[in-house]
Amino acid sequence: MLIIEAQEEVWPLKEVFRISRGSRTEAQVVVVTVSDREHIGHGECVPIARYNQSSELVLAQIESIKSVGDLNRDKLQQLLPAGAARNALDCALWDLEAKIAGKRAWELANIAMVPEVETSFTISLDAPDKMAATTKATANCPLLKLKLRGDDLDLARIEAVRNAAPAARLLIDANESWSPEHYRKIVPTLKELGVELIEQPFPAEADEVLESLDHPIPICADESCHTTADLPRVKNRYEIVNVKLDKTGGLTEALRLCESARQSGFKLLIGCMVCTSLGIAPAHLLASAANYVDLDGPLLLASDREHALAYRNGKIEMPSRELWG
Repeated sequence: MLIIEAQEEVWPLKEVFRISRGSRTEAQVVVVTVSDREHIGHGECVPIARYNQSSELVLAQIESIKSVGDLNRDKLQQLLPAGAARNALDCALWDLEAKIAGKRAWELANIAMVPEVETSFTISLDAPDKMAATTKATANCPLLKLKLRGDDLDLARIEAVRNAAPAARLLIDANESWSPEHYRKIVPTLKELGVELIEQPFPAEADEVLESLDHPIPICADESCHTTADLPRVKNRYEIVNVKLDKTGGLTEALRLCESARQSGFKLLIGCMVCTSLGIAPAHLLASAANYVDLDGPLLLASDREHALAYRNGKIEMPSRELWG
């Protein structure tokens, strides 16, 4: 029987991080270790309040399967629902398997890795001038993702960032805050400003309106798409899906979702929560074949954990063995 341990960790952020639903000053993660008494695998997850998750709930879910014999990734998919707890355990099991096999996790998954991948950098929701100032401070990032709120300042925010970074590629994330009226009003100008992608403009439970709206800019599903089972519902509403390990419940289901999404004609954005490099490393395996990568979580922290991923000029290098996988 594997030895499973879990604990909550709190990581302060460099600055206040704001989205349409609220703000935070720290990242709360749950770290899991899985041991066969010779090797130890590590995994990390972020409980997501939007999905009624908390550290207490995640820890309780992990506690509930500690006594399961012959635990493996396939069995785990049946024992826990998709979400943060399963993510941390699934990634820890991948790490453990890699260490037992003496291989890297991407070799086990038969994934061709590239030495580095380009990631977006998130500009937190704020007043237009402050978002422009943040943009100027990240001049070496070629791809920016702006958080918006669905209010009268959204267009001014985008224009301010565009003026501060004329050459940058722009993605925007509304976090379910827009109305159809706001969409119709703002999207034509966003197209002129060179915005490449709009992420989750409407609440997940009210996104059917996307079937009747024009899409001059591709729309990406985040809150509306968690696992492979969600693909049929979002098929006629979105062109892109945001794959996050904390939504899929780990790398195992994320690999299935990526494959099924591509076969269904979707493009892929690989995303993350605000987390440490341990949470990003497994998602890095999905990035090589993605259309967009948004794995900047550790860059928002005041400090990262030991053996952290290297971020240079808007690109992420491959994780070390000491970190994960």
